[in-house]
Amino acid sequence: MTEIEYGIMFYLILINIIGFLLMGLDKWKAKNKRWRISEKTLFGIGILGGSMGAWVGMYAFRHKTRHWNFVVGMPVILAVQTGIFFLAMLKK
Repeated sequence: MTEIEYGIMFYLILINIIGFLLMGLDKWKAKNKRWRISEKTLFGIGILGGSMGAWVGMYAFRHKTRHWNFVVGMPVILAVQTGIFFLAMLKK
C-alpha cells in the first residue's frame, strides 16, 4: 500500500467517525433542546466520505430514521461512493 492510499484510508476512517459522532451529538442536542446541527452539515459530512458513519449513527442513536431524505439519502450517497471506489480499483 502506498503512502497516498494510507492517507486516504486514514481520512475515510476519521470522516466516518466524525459522521457517526455528529449523529449522536445532534440526537443529544435534540433531546436537550439545544442548538441543532443542520441537515446540510450532516449530509455534507456524508458527501465528504462519512456516509457509512452517518448511516450507522442514524440507527445506533435512533436519529433521523423517520426522515425519508436521510433514510434514502445516506444509503444512496454510500452506494455512489462505493461504486466510485470499485471503479477506481478496477482501473488500478
